[in-house]
Order: sequence, then structure tokens, then C-alpha cells
Amino acid sequence: MTLSRRGVLGLAGVVGSAGAVGALGAAGTAAGAGAAGTGTGAPRAAGRVRTGFERLAADGYAVLAGQKVGVVTNPTGITADARHLVDVLHADERVDLVAVFGPEHGFRGTAQAGDSEGASRDPATGLPVYDTYDKSGQRLADVFTAAGIDTVVFDIQDVGARFYTYIWTLYDCMRAAALAGKAVVVLDRPNPVGGRRAAGPVLERPYASFVGREPIALAHGMTAAELARLFNGEFLAAGRAAAGRAAAGPVRLTTVAMSGWRRGSFFGETGLPWVPPSPNMPTPDTALAYAGTCLFEGTNLSEGRGTTTPFEVLGAEGIDRRWAEAANGLGLPGVWFREAYFTPTFSKHVGKVCGGVRLIVHDREAFDPVRAGIGLLVTARRVWSGFGWRADHWIDRLTGSDRVRTLVDAGAGVEEVAADWAAGLARFETVRAQYLLYS
Repeated sequence: MTLSRRGVLGLAGVVGSAGAVGALGAAGTAAGAGAAGTGTGAPRAAGRVRTGFERLAADGYAVLAGQKVGVVTNPTGITADARHLVDVLHADERVDLVAVFGPEHGFRGTAQAGDSEGASRDPATGLPVYDTYDKSGQRLADVFTAAGIDTVVFDIQDVGARFYTYIWTLYDCMRAAALAGKAVVVLDRPNPVGGRRAAGPVLERPYASFVGREPIALAHGMTAAELARLFNGEFLAAGRAAAGRAAAGPVRLTTVAMSGWRRGSFFGETGLPWVPPSPNMPTPDTALAYAGTCLFEGTNLSEGRGTTTPFEVLGAEGIDRRWAEAANGLGLPGVWFREAYFTPTFSKHVGKVCGGVRLIVHDREAFDPVRAGIGLLVTARRVWSGFGWRADHWIDRLTGSDRVRTLVDAGAGVEEVAADWAAGLARFETVRAQYLLYS
């Protein structure tokens, strides 16, 4: 067959990567489909990781054949040679791409936390870009219907923490697609901090919000495709109608797994380019600390926004070396705490010299970011008289209940706080194991 210019451009976006993957059909079907939906499994492979998009392309986009497609993505939705998947799909005549959907921070990633870019038209492709942020349920289902799509494709790099909102954009899109009678295809990417285990407290439903819709662990240790299977099998299949939300039921779900990824792998081992998933997630090292240090969003201390190392430095005016000394005194594995000073250019304490700590992770395997975050909360409260929680108790949304806040206020230590969530975490681990795609 003779390719048009559009077809040639589409193939160019995956040359040198998809061809090395082989056909999706060789991968078989992922285990535990049932209510979780069908999936393409992850065969063993040498060398760098091949993303779900690469494997989709290698199979000639077969799962999208004959469908009008809308893509939920952001700047992280790229090929191995750093082309954006929207540009590649639009240029390929085998795919009928008709719409793009942007999450928090927007399709092009220009908006700060708690904001989006709104609706627009992509200048590169001419495609309409719809804003999904702050939309869910029937309202989002109506957006999918208005866009004229048959299938929603999701491809965004997650960072492994429950309160990072892209996984809940995925959840909301799955619910909305079920309500609108659309299918969902999730193209998998690595969990940049590995997936050996889950950690931290499991959300309690009265504390559900956009930083945690359903009961999963704070550091879930899963990929987006694995989470989609869990969402479909545990939450959507139950058809639960939460307050103000219609019951949806399970969606028609296909997950396209990676090849070459192992649960113990960190992002630097994948061979893939890193694109910041949001403006304050500049490096994989940021992601490594994030599940613990983002808890400081719920306090009056800076979590490092407005610096070049957000979530790796924490502090406020009036804090001195005693905090780093107290944190190091906990003997937490895999991490050192260094006395640090910084001046945020925006967000909390803007323009003011803050004293605090810098995290230095020296053993990624041993490091537990959630325990480190709790240790820093405990010691900050002990050494700095100015410590306070946000007045809206945002910490309860981040941790998933009021237990961490009340225990820290009562003077509990790290092990006592962690013991409080242990039973819930063990139950989650049992459920989680049913939906994992990789060893």
C-alpha cells in the first residue's frame, strides 16, 4: 500500500522503537480481566522499557480500528524519540483522532497546581482541546458525547502518589465513559519510583476528594494501567453511587502494558526521556520524595514550591538547624536530612528566607517516602513553635483521614503513626495483588 504524507509522518513517530517490540498479539491477555477489562500483557524484553503507546503502534493501532478517538494526555505523552503522541496519531491515517482532553495543568502543561488551560484548539493539529479539570460524572460524560468520540485513550506519566491527580482524572474518565457508553484504552508508563510495595495510609471514603477518590494506599506502588484495572474491578464494578454522583458500572477497558519494566525499577533505569508531568515535578528525584513531602501542603511550611527543587526542600521563617538534627536522629533508612535555606519565588513564604531541610536520598531501595514525611512532620512540630496545620485541615485529605493529624498532635512517633495504618495497608496489598501486570 502506498502511504500518504500523513501516514509517513505517523510511522516516523515510532520508527526505531515500535519495530523492536513485536506484535501485541504475542503478548497474550492480561490476567484477571473479568470486571477489570481486557488487557495486553507484558512479555519479557531486554534493553529499555517500551511504553504502552509503543506497543500500540507496533500492532498498527489495531485496538483503535474503526473508532473515533479522543486522547487524554499532557506533555508526558511522548514517544521514545520525544514526539508527542497526539502529533503522531493525528499524522497517521490508521487512526481517526478527533479530540484531545487536558487534565490539571493542561494539555500543554502551562497551568500551576489547581488550575488548567481551559478549552482551546491545538495549533499543531487543529484538533479541539477540551478541559477535563474539575469535571466528573455526567458532566464529563457530556463532554465526551459532545466531542463525538467512541473511545477515550489515556496516556499520562504518573508519579506513584495517591494525591497526584492524574490517576483520578483517569478514574473520572472511566466513570464518565461508562455513563456515556464509550470505551477506554489505557497506555501504560512506568511508575517512576518503582512498584515493589505499597506504603502509607489507605484513604477512608468520608475524606474522598480529587486528591483521592477511592480507598487506595498513599503510595500505591502501581502503574496507571494496573490502577485502571483495580478501579474497574473494585470500584466501578460495584456500581456505587457516591454523594452527588450517578452510579456508572464498569467501563469497556483495554490496558496496553509496557514491555521490559520490572517492579523494582526506578525511572532512570527505563531508558525513557523524562518530561516533567507538572510544573513542580521537574525530575524523577522530585517524584521519589513527593509521596512524603507533599504532606507539607497541609501545613504552614513551604513544600519547596517556588524553588528549583520543590518537594526536596521544606521550611519556613524561623526554622534552624535543629530540625535537620532531629530528623537525622530518627535514623530513617535511605535518607539524610541536611540543614538548608531558600527563598521561594512564589507560593508560601514568597520572597522570604526560609530555614529548613533538604532531603538527600542515598539508598532508593531502603527509602520509604511516607515514613520520611511523617518523621519530618513529627520533628517539625517538636522543634519549631510556629508549626501549624492549614486551617482547612487539608492534611486530612492528603493522608485520607484525620488519624495522622490527631496522632501527630498527640505526640506520637513515626512507628506509632505507621502502626495505625498497618491493617488497612495489608488489606489493600491483598486487593492490589489481583491487578498487577508486572513481576
